[in-house]
Amino acid sequence: MKTLKSMRLHIGIFGKTNAGKSSLLNKITNQDISIVSDIAGTTTDVVEKSMELLPVGPVNFLDTAGINDSTALSAERIEKTMKILNRVDIAVIVCDYNGIDNYEQALIDKFNELNIPFLILVNKTDIKQPDANVLANLNNLCKSVLITSALTDKDLVYKFKEALVKLLPDDFVNSPKIAGDLIPEKSTVILVIPIDKEAPKGRIILPQVQVLRDLLDSNCISLVVKETELAEALENLKTPPSLVITDSQAFKTVSEIVPEEIPLTSFSILFARLKGNLEAFANGAKAIDNLKDGDRVLILESCTHHAIEDDIGRVKIPRLLKQKTGKNLIIENMAGHDFPDISKYSLIIHCGACMTNRREVLSRILIAAQKGVPISNYGIVISYCLGILPRAMEIFNIKR
Repeated sequence: MKTLKSMRLHIGIFGKTNAGKSSLLNKITNQDISIVSDIAGTTTDVVEKSMELLPVGPVNFLDTAGINDSTALSAERIEKTMKILNRVDIAVIVCDYNGIDNYEQALIDKFNELNIPFLILVNKTDIKQPDANVLANLNNLCKSVLITSALTDKDLVYKFKEALVKLLPDDFVNSPKIAGDLIPEKSTVILVIPIDKEAPKGRIILPQVQVLRDLLDSNCISLVVKETELAEALENLKTPPSLVITDSQAFKTVSEIVPEEIPLTSFSILFARLKGNLEAFANGAKAIDNLKDGDRVLILESCTHHAIEDDIGRVKIPRLLKQKTGKNLIIENMAGHDFPDISKYSLIIHCGACMTNRREVLSRILIAAQKGVPISNYGIVISYCLGILPRAMEIFNIKR
């Protein structure tokens, strides 16, 4: 239960109002998470529930508002439901014995467009069984159709898990490495972690913790230092490290200390590979050279936080961009899961996404590509502006 939401499989539950979505979630979780009522539109906002769903593992359920909501707030509810698609790894459409119509078909079309695997769950069979025509139509639309009742089917949870396992994405079944696959086992790695205003008191930030754990799981020897002790750490080693990983904010200082023959990258660039598409982000950074006066740049942060005096997304990166381009740019920041109309932007810069699942980042990359808007990430943009991106990418065999 301590697994972060960003590392969980996100399962979205969709369907018409009163189809039994909330009853399904309550049955699976064995808790009254969602309000169950005969009144249409009871679920107003997305209800989230994290749990350990064996044998699948850590998951995060997203119970959405009905897609045919006809109440006063219907448009807002439907908009929230559709936005959730960018975070969903697997989707579940809940319908009753009447099957589906245009509402669910629109969702299926969207799932297919975004390559989201899905299953159809036919609920309320305690009232009536679906006829042959309904079943034939559903089986033509989806390879995985589950016929059940959230109220009376004692085997529902087992059937649901069985169907879910068949849809699991490969990158969830085979958890990708963050850095351990880049170097041989038993290699020495130096992690450079500045202790500055952005470092939480008494601990280090999440990406650094995750990288350290990944290296330990990969049987690597990890040495953690501040940038002020990096030179001494290098001198004390009998053999050079196989890799140096630094916080992006110390990139320039660290690159000047670490000899050219030693591979160097950043935590943010590692997360660009883990949570997004490294090559797309690297190519997106090229757009910096084409920025003009008055161009808009959107800086996206996965989590909301209190901005500090020298905040990386609100102060440091905007400063670097203006120094690199010499242009009068319009910098806008947005935090959380909302993704605005991006057509007015000349560049999008995404954070490391340690608090966002990969599906959401990939969805944003896809939308950006469709709109023709370049997208990159914090670490890549910082190293590009400092002129050290080719070196930071060498460890991945992608030179830009």
